[in-house]
Parts: sequence; C-alpha cells; structure tokens
Amino acid sequence: MTAASPPASHPLPALLNPHDRPVPLLTVAGLRRCETHAQAALPERTLMARAGAAAAHFLREQLAHAPSPAANLPVWIIAGPGNNGGDALVVATELHRAGVEVEICMPVEVKPDDARWALSGARAEGVAISATPPASFDGYGWLVDGMFGIGLARGLDGVFATLAQRLSARARSDGHVLALDVPSGLDSDTGNVVGDGPAVRATHTVTFIAAKPGLFTAVGRDYAGAVTVAPIGIDADDPAAAHLNAPALFGPWMPARDFSTHKGTFGTLAVVGGDTGMCGAPILAARAALLAGAGKVHVAFVGSGAPPYDPPHPELMLDAADRLALDAMDALSIGCGMGGSDRARDVLDRALQVAAPTLLDADALNLLARDAALAARVAAHGTPCVLTPHPLEAARLLGADTQAVQRDRPAAARALAARFAAVAVLKGSGTVIAAPDGRLAINPTGNAGLATGGTGDVLGGMIGALLAQKLPPYEAALAGVYLHGLAADTLCAQGDGPAGLTAGELAPMVRRLMNRLFYPQRD
Repeated sequence: MTAASPPASHPLPALLNPHDRPVPLLTVAGLRRCETHAQAALPERTLMARAGAAAAHFLREQLAHAPSPAANLPVWIIAGPGNNGGDALVVATELHRAGVEVEICMPVEVKPDDARWALSGARAEGVAISATPPASFDGYGWLVDGMFGIGLARGLDGVFATLAQRLSARARSDGHVLALDVPSGLDSDTGNVVGDGPAVRATHTVTFIAAKPGLFTAVGRDYAGAVTVAPIGIDADDPAAAHLNAPALFGPWMPARDFSTHKGTFGTLAVVGGDTGMCGAPILAARAALLAGAGKVHVAFVGSGAPPYDPPHPELMLDAADRLALDAMDALSIGCGMGGSDRARDVLDRALQVAAPTLLDADALNLLARDAALAARVAAHGTPCVLTPHPLEAARLLGADTQAVQRDRPAAARALAARFAAVAVLKGSGTVIAAPDGRLAINPTGNAGLATGGTGDVLGGMIGALLAQKLPPYEAALAGVYLHGLAADTLCAQGDGPAGLTAGELAPMVRRLMNRLFYPQRD
C-alpha cells in the first residue's frame, strides 16, 4: 500500500432531507452494486473521503446553530475496525481542520486499506486518538457512532456493545448522537437489530449514497432518529428499488374537484362488517370514508342490533348486509368488526364475486387465512384487492408466525402481494405497501398515537373512499397510509397525542390535510 496522505476536502453534494420525497431505498445488495460502479469510475478513496466530508459538514451545520455553550463542547467519535471506522476518521480529520475540537476513540485499530489511509490522514493532522472511551460523556457535545455500517453480520459484543448501550442512553437523555450510514447493530435491509447484541439508538443518522429500508421500518425508525441522505455524488437510481412513500407517488391520482362535479363523481362505497355487538367498527370506518371524500357511503351490517342511523353523520346510509346491492357499489371495504361466523363468510364470498375495487381488513383477512376457496377468489379478483393486515394477520395469511413476518417486513409484504395477487399493506412502524407488480414503498408518517383501538378501521375506510374515487389500488393504499399517519403526526404536534389520541380524531384531520395538500383555495 502506498503511503497515505491526509483526506483531501471534496466539493460536497447536497445533504438531502427525505421528508416528503419519494427517495429510493436501497438494500445492501443494491448499495454494493452502486459502490462497485462508482469505484470503477472514481479515484481510489473518493467514496470514503466524500462520506466523511458530508457527515462533517452536517455536524458543522448543527454546531453553527447550537446555543452556547453546547456549540463549543468537543465532539466525541467512536471508530470501529472496518470502513465505517474509516468514515469516522475522515469526519474527525475534517472537523479538526475546521477548528472543531474533536476526539476519536478506536478500541481496535482499523484494518481495511481505505480505513488505514483515513487513519494515517488523521494522525498526520494531529487528531487526538485514544483506545479507551471516557468514563463519562458529560463534557462532550455531539457523540458520533462510526462503529459498524451495513456489512455487520453478527450482534455487537464486547466494548462495542457497551458503547452502543452508552450512546443509546445519551440519546434518550436528550443528548445528540449521530450515526454514520446506519446505527451500529441495525440491519439496514430489515430495520431489525442484528443478532443478540444491542444497537445504537441515535438521534440523527447521515446515510450515504441512498436511504435504506431498515431506517424507516420495524425498530429502525426508533434507532435511526432524524435521517439525512448524503448522496456523495453517486447515482442511486435503481428501477427495482423500494421508495419512501410521499405525495408525489399518489398526488397525481387524486380526483379533480371541479365546479361541475356531483356526488356520483366521487363514488359510492359500502363498508361491510359489524357483527352483533361490534357495530362501532364499520361506523368508524364509514365516517372516515365520508371525510376522505367519498360521494356516498353505505354501512352494511352482518349482525343484528345496528342503529337505524348515525346521529353525528346522518349522511351515512345504514342497512343489513343481505339487503344491500353490493354490485351497485363503486368500491367495497370489508371486514371491520365482521366476526368469523358462517354468515360473515357468506357475505364475504358474495362480496368477492363483485368486480368493484375491494379492501379487505381485520376479520375478512382471518376468514381468508382459513378458507382456501375465499383466498382463491381474492387472487382471481379482476382488480387487485387491497389487504391491510397487522403482523399477526399477515402471519396467518402466510402460514407463518409473527416473528417471521417482522424479521423481514418488506419480504413479508412482497410475499402477501404475490400470493394473493393483491396490494398488501403490512401495518406497523414503517408500514410497508407492496404491489403484485413488484412496486414497494415504506411509509414514513405515523407515531405511537396510532397504537389504539379503531385506527385500523379508520385506515380501511379511508382507503375504501379513495378506491371509490377511482384511485388505482396501489396509489389508494399509498395515499391512505400516508395521510392516516400524517394526521396522527399533526395531532401530536398540536399536543393531542401520542398519549390519549383516539381513532375518531383522525378523520377530521385527514380531511383538513387533503384539502390543504391537494385542493387549496384559489384566489
């Protein structure tokens, strides 16, 4: 190896905030392909130099806007033995050159050639390097996790496991912890913790080349914190990549609201469900459908004891499921509170013979899971159905267990879409939406306020309303999931959650957000 020289500063590509952008989400395999192509066209060490410089730029921006005395506290960086540690060493060198006090801890000396080059550069610049972490982080401002990146194959252990726990504790106590590329110990494809070790819970992540699926689903959303993408001048456009859900993916399909439109323009939806004693679920879904813009909404009850009308929304038309002409509907939303009776099975069988766009949720999914004939009807449906399972329902549909579904949420959603020739909406933190043609998106909106009864019914009613308004199934699912989560985020920002947020509060906020985003008033 030739003698190393200090990492040279590079012109910085823009740091990208992925908020409201349909950015590609690259798997490790996709990232490796990008890196291979880039390395063949660029001088050696370029990618590491650019990555470190981008993260250093992010930190300098944060320090420039930090209140005193926090802005003057030294930055502490932990470097692992691989190329993530090399990135950390470049960050330290760039900060040192910029006049920022920085200390780097390297318990195990870096090994790859590129990382050795970065180490030589840091030493040449006089960066303070220690093999032992400090007893306390109280005297430091930002802490930087550069232990392990996307290549980690086993759980963190030893000193790195201890430091991951310490960094996570700092993040939970309102400290600032930056992860380089991915939080150490997190699987960047699935959003799960690798192996049996801990992972770093960061407040911020600067991720290189492209965003990763695992930063936005499963526990990845909690561990990554606020994500910034540093493209570092690499084209990450991959036609097969998943994308972050954003209005650009579904906004063009939202129907126009011209003066000449009428209630028939925006479709008629039937919400089918509500066994005896469970009438509230379809009413909740139907109210959401009404506020999400459907022209007319029927509620078809499977059981007895339903109210004659809904006092808060007498616009809803309530009837028994066997008296409603399902084939006259523009879309169907089936399953909320439906139960598993023979009558429920018969109603579902009849509904699946209707060609209208159909959403299946809750008890309808449980009926599919145990009835091969019903499952076959879904797969043969003329228009792809939309399935909205939570992980347990998804496991039943796949003949697996919940742990298997959560182990790789994107793969589970793809498997559901393929098995049922349907759009699969795998609910949870970072809801995954998969189409039978291979498209996949991960949703960035939503929070713990949605972890309460009835929110899934609201989502089912919203997507049903969008299907009635003639959005294609995949785009209807994207729009419903995004707006449902955004409503929860907006309510929480107003102080109405996450604790105590109720399902009934979501639909009025969805109406407000839809009009603000897609139907602004013109002067």
